[in-house]
Amino acid sequence: MMGPKHDFAGAHVLVTGGTSGIGAATAAAFRDAGAHVTITGTRGDAADYDADLAGFRYLQLDVENKEQIDAVAAALPRLDVLVNNAGIALPSLGFDEWEPEVFERAVQMLLTSAFRMARRTVDLLAQSTIPGGGSVIGIASMSSFFGIPVVPGYGAAKTGLVGLTRTMAAHWGARGVRANAVAAGLTRSGMTAGTFAQDAWTAPTLTRTPLGRLGEAEDIAGAILFLASPAASWITGQTLAVDGGYTISG
Repeated sequence: MMGPKHDFAGAHVLVTGGTSGIGAATAAAFRDAGAHVTITGTRGDAADYDADLAGFRYLQLDVENKEQIDAVAAALPRLDVLVNNAGIALPSLGFDEWEPEVFERAVQMLLTSAFRMARRTVDLLAQSTIPGGGSVIGIASMSSFFGIPVVPGYGAAKTGLVGLTRTMAAHWGARGVRANAVAAGLTRSGMTAGTFAQDAWTAPTLTRTPLGRLGEAEDIAGAILFLASPAASWITGQTLAVDGGYTISG
């Protein structure tokens, strides 16, 4: 897929959950644009994945583990862009998010961990000298804007991420750090498709989507690179829906 050319030569980027899906597409796009990219995954080593992760620095991270979040942040000598991507909708693993303990786990995984990683790395981001300055970019969702019955915890966390993005932008703007998010629509690969793209969801989604197709991970990655780029240097606190027009269609 062809897209606009971005120049991130010399920039240091962290993409959590960068071994597959949206995270992998984002990491590859930053790498191809010249950035030094660190990715995280839950396995012990990059060699434990079938995907070719050459060209990335790999750090192990379970975002449910506070100490591992702190360790990843401490392992970064420099950071210009943080992409908080890691996490999963727990129903895809067979859990019921209507159970209070599972709900709490979803919020911790998808919202609290994103705050912790941003908070632990903001001092590095504030030192960024790349055009446009340092930035935090979160991965929101269609469920940030309306209810999806099967994922109350995921939806609450992704809705909270929109508010957190605005708050970080307001608080850290004076330090030259921007905070934005992309609300990813239904994509062909990765966790979103695995959770939502059953027949009961796919056909109605496509019917309501003006552009008439599911998204690709690269569609989301392109929006992330834009938000981190100098072209978005006066954009902060915003959540950009990248969903083929789904959320604007009645």
